[in-house]
Amino acid sequence: MNSERSLRWALTFIRLGPGIILLLLIMMFNLFSPVFMTVQNFSNIAAQTSVLAVLAIGQLFVILVAGIDLSVGSVLALSTVIGALVFTWNQDFGGLLSVLAFLLTGVVAGFFNGFMLTKGKLPHAFIPTLATFYAARGLALVLSDGRAIPQIPAVVITLGNGYVGPVPIPVFLVAGLALLAIVLTRRLKWGRWIYLVGGDKEAARRAGIPVDRVILSVFVISGLMAGFAGLITAGRTASGYPTAGELGELQAIAAVIIGGASFFGGRGNVGGALVGALILGVIANGLNLLNVDEFWQLVVAGGIIVFAVELDVLRRYLEGRFRTLQAQGE
Repeated sequence: MNSERSLRWALTFIRLGPGIILLLLIMMFNLFSPVFMTVQNFSNIAAQTSVLAVLAIGQLFVILVAGIDLSVGSVLALSTVIGALVFTWNQDFGGLLSVLAFLLTGVVAGFFNGFMLTKGKLPHAFIPTLATFYAARGLALVLSDGRAIPQIPAVVITLGNGYVGPVPIPVFLVAGLALLAIVLTRRLKWGRWIYLVGGDKEAARRAGIPVDRVILSVFVISGLMAGFAGLITAGRTASGYPTAGELGELQAIAAVIIGGASFFGGRGNVGGALVGALILGVIANGLNLLNVDEFWQLVVAGGIIVFAVELDVLRRYLEGRFRTLQAQGE
């Protein structure tokens, strides 16, 4: 009984790990920088982290089914270019077609990834998303001739760079997308299917769950989130930006894993992904305030990722041990 209680407390502590890490980082940077705990700086962190947060929400869906999406950074860049070109060609609809182009670009890329994986019977999501990683980036550079396109509708600039008081408008967009993602994963049967497919694909198939359609859908969601992230990026830079989103896919994966999701699938939640994105955003902001070289920022982020993965391994071990003790108790 004491062993079970100890294991229960250890598991609770590990599950709260991302939140604890975030609080410790905030306390540490507050000690070393007098401007860190200011409204203006928190507003900056929120604005700067919004793109990563949106990418992390999309990446979470893919990782929940034990997949990975390496293409989201490139799809983000391609969406900014296509959105800018559509607005350049036709400004009669006040940017509406441009906004639709941002999102549709992401949806098409995500569908392409999921279709190649499920219908092409490829062994792992690494292969189709790596192909899209290169193709989307190359297409963005070809369509823009390798240069930024400074033709962005006002509505996109407002969505990406506007404020309501001290709160950046992208924060409201992130909150809305996060709320929708929570409803999808927690309140709908489809969301339960995602977790079941991530836990055991073959068992899910035997239970009558349309595994291929579930997998296809999560890649479409990931692509759509990349389109939203492209919209925010274009608004912040006021341009179609063919080199935007570099390392975005790796940062999104890192945020999801730091937030408590598992590469093995079937575990993770939207709140954890957002906390993971905030951890990376706080690290970048705090180290910038301390004038730490950006290369060291990558080293620190890498160390936190290793720590988060080790926590996941430890959690899996403790959960297995806990189930064993429960079975023995019965």
